[in-house]
Amino acid sequence: MRPILREPRLILLASAAALLLATFIAPTLRVTRPGYDLLAIVDITGSMNVRDYIAGGKPISRLERVKAALRGLIVALPCPSRVALGVFTERRPFLLFEPIDACADFSPLEAAIGAIDWRMAWEGDSRISAGLFRAVDMARELKTDLLFLTDGQEAPPLPASGGSAFEGKAGETRGLIVGVGGYELSPIPKFDDRGREVGFVAIDEVPHESRFGLPPKGAEEREGFNARNAPFGATAAVGVEHLSSVKEEYLRTLSEKTGLGYFHLDDKASLLDAYRAAGSEHARDGALDLRPYLGVFSAACLFAAFSISPLLERIADKRRSTRFAWKQQ
Repeated sequence: MRPILREPRLILLASAAALLLATFIAPTLRVTRPGYDLLAIVDITGSMNVRDYIAGGKPISRLERVKAALRGLIVALPCPSRVALGVFTERRPFLLFEPIDACADFSPLEAAIGAIDWRMAWEGDSRISAGLFRAVDMARELKTDLLFLTDGQEAPPLPASGGSAFEGKAGETRGLIVGVGGYELSPIPKFDDRGREVGFVAIDEVPHESRFGLPPKGAEEREGFNARNAPFGATAAVGVEHLSSVKEEYLRTLSEKTGLGYFHLDDKASLLDAYRAAGSEHARDGALDLRPYLGVFSAACLFAAFSISPLLERIADKRRSTRFAWKQQ
C-alpha cells in the first residue's frame, strides 16, 4: 500500500484547509494601478424621455440608456477610480456628490444613478451650451475629467446669433461629450402635473424659433415684417422642435470649442474605450486583496478532492486489476 500521506484526496483536502485558513490571515498588498477621476453630468430635460433605444426587445428612453451605460462604465473602470455625479437642466448642472471611490462605494453610486429621474428637473428649458460650459468649470474645480451626456436639443432654440461663447481654455478639462439618441426625429412624451404620461408634445406647444437678439437673415421677406415692431415677422415660426433627435453636428461644434472628445452612445462602440482615449489616467496606490483568490483555490481543491481524485483512483484501480489478471494468466 502507498503511504497515506501520498493519497491524492488527503493532499487536496489538506491544501483546501490551508488555503481557507490563509484567507483569514492573508495581508493586503499595496500596488500601483492606473485610475481615473470622472464627473458624469446627465441631461434630465424632457427630450431625454424619448424612446429611441431598444433593450430586451422593448423601447427604452434615452435617460434609461444613459443610466445603463454609466453603470457599465463604472463597473469596467480600473480600481481605484473616483466618480462624481450630477444632473443638468435649464442652464446649469447640479452636483449630487463629489468624487467617491467607484469600487469601494459602488453600491451607493449605483443606487444614485438608478434614482436619476426627469422629475428632478427644476425647470423645463434646456440650454445645452450654457450647461456644458458650467460643467467644464465644475470638473476643473473638482480636478476630474468630464462626461456630459445629452441629446443636444436646445429648448428654446438658440437665437440666430448662436449660443454663448466659451470663455475657458479649450482642452484644459479632458473628457467626452456623449451624444444620446437616434438620428431620426421621434416624438417627445408629455406628462401631466402628476407625472403621468398623457401623449406627446404637440407642434403648437413649443417655440420653434428664438426671438431674442437680432433676427436671422431673410427675415425681411417674412409676412408682416417690420424692422422696428416685427423684425421676426408677424406669424409664429413652425418647425420640428416638438420632435427630437441627437443633435450631433451641434455637439461636435461644442466639442471643438471646449476641447472635449465626442462619442455617440449606441450599442456597438465602447464608451469605456472612448473615455480612456479622451480622459486622463492617474497612477495611484491601490490595495490588492488576496482573499478572493485564496478562496477560489481552496474551492478548486475541494472540488478536485471529491470529483477528480475519486475518478483517478478508480482508473488506477482498474489498471492494477488488469495487470494482476494478466500476471495470473
